[in-house]
Amino acid sequence: MSWLWALIVGGIIGWLAGIIAGRDVPGGVIGNIIAGFIGGWLGSLILGDWGPEIGSFYIVPALIGAIVLVVIVSLIFRSVGRSRG
Repeated sequence: MSWLWALIVGGIIGWLAGIIAGRDVPGGVIGNIIAGFIGGWLGSLILGDWGPEIGSFYIVPALIGAIVLVVIVSLIFRSVGRSRG
């Protein structure tokens, strides 16, 4: 049951990061979940474990990490799209 909760919270964090960054997360719902998970890891790595914790995610660092991730990934996909033609 904890994995299901983590998937839901990770998806919400990825979705919020896409809204805040003003960019689409490539991959839809799966992309949101992946951005939430990797953003949570990245945020905890850089900012540490602080703030409220929901579904094994510290919300503030996870959201900041996911926003950074969404911006970087969207810039990479945009540059790859331009170079193809």
